[in-house]
Amino acid sequence: MPTQTCPVDHNAASLGYQPFELDDPFPAYAALRAEAPVTFDERIGYWVVTRYDDVKAVFEDWSTFSSENAQAPVRERGAAARQIMDDGGFTAYSGLSARIPPEHTRIRKVVAKAFTPRRYKALEPTIRENVRTALAAMLARPERRGDLVRDLAVDVPTITILTLIGADVAMVPTYKTWSDSRAAMTWGDLSDAEQVPHAHNLVAYWAECRRLVADAHAHERDSLVGDLVRAQAAGDPITDHEIASVCYSLLFAGHETTTTLISNTLRVLLGHGDQWQRVVADPTLVAGAVDEVLRFSPSIVAWRRKALKDAEVGGVAIPAGAELLLVMGSANRDETRFPDPDVFDITRPNAREHLAFGFGIHYCLGNLLAKLQTRVVVEEVALLAPDLALVDDEPITFGPNLSFRAPLSVPVTWPAGAARTSRPSDTEGV
Repeated sequence: MPTQTCPVDHNAASLGYQPFELDDPFPAYAALRAEAPVTFDERIGYWVVTRYDDVKAVFEDWSTFSSENAQAPVRERGAAARQIMDDGGFTAYSGLSARIPPEHTRIRKVVAKAFTPRRYKALEPTIRENVRTALAAMLARPERRGDLVRDLAVDVPTITILTLIGADVAMVPTYKTWSDSRAAMTWGDLSDAEQVPHAHNLVAYWAECRRLVADAHAHERDSLVGDLVRAQAAGDPITDHEIASVCYSLLFAGHETTTTLISNTLRVLLGHGDQWQRVVADPTLVAGAVDEVLRFSPSIVAWRRKALKDAEVGGVAIPAGAELLLVMGSANRDETRFPDPDVFDITRPNAREHLAFGFGIHYCLGNLLAKLQTRVVVEEVALLAPDLALVDDEPITFGPNLSFRAPLSVPVTWPAGAARTSRPSDTEGV
């Protein structure tokens, strides 16, 4: 394909692409893949990349396409918000996703030694118990109506990540508020006035991250922050500011995207009743189902990179300094990689090839924890509430965002007497 500076006959808007509207972006993604797979969108100032091979290639070539803009505000912060954050001592920076080698390599090596499967695998019994408690509370409602986001998906991963970090689990609502502000301020489309309350929240959020590090220095803590402080004392090259920045990232990414993954997994499975019944009948299918949801309806549909030099993507010339939006939500439905991409199939043989966790040196460090929690939730719902159903007359909508596709609610119901009040193993032999 000859090199070109920009596809000439099409643009993102004419093909139906609306960067911040995520209720159903997939038809527009398909149009972009077919007609303008690499195209400049003047509305946001990004080159939008939508085909699988192109997205993967950009992720892989970190020396050409830097991650330094991954956490930059999509919309410039207004004067009032900047003043609030400057006065509040807000100096937070990305834990890992926006850092570049050699800094990224150094910090990730230290964090990876602490963020081990052993540490979060030990949390599985508590995760399972938290799921059962939340599910039982929802199923006890006499009106037989619930919301899987509010009643199940919010608290479970937030408690998990707070426990892992060593934060106070009583602060779940506060951390959720802070996380909402971070998502809005970084990837949202806010006016200057709308940014002000979120700026105050980010100042408080960063102060708490720094307090956690100071507390881990003052007291022996069996937590990930405690592990990082001990690693620092033993000579590993990581600063207090970097540890606090890791907290800043994990206390957002460690639960926000998992809340969405849990919500989307149950939403999509319940929306495909035949596949849900297969999972209910055979729990060994759950892991494959989670990967297929990550492909079919990921929590993060787009991520950003910056070209450090003149380059080429999909035959299109990209100038040095240009910013790129890698649309993983489109790449995961690329028909050249996934046959019948709009079909949800929990036994799809190559579902794990999705790009929902990124690719290359920035591949999500917490992917196993997110999948573990989602697997546990699906297993428990399939066992204790197999007749759960979506509420037909309540459409599911998604918050406006450039990157995060999160359902605002997932209303569900269940027939009278259908939900189990105990696990079969609880009464066997009685």
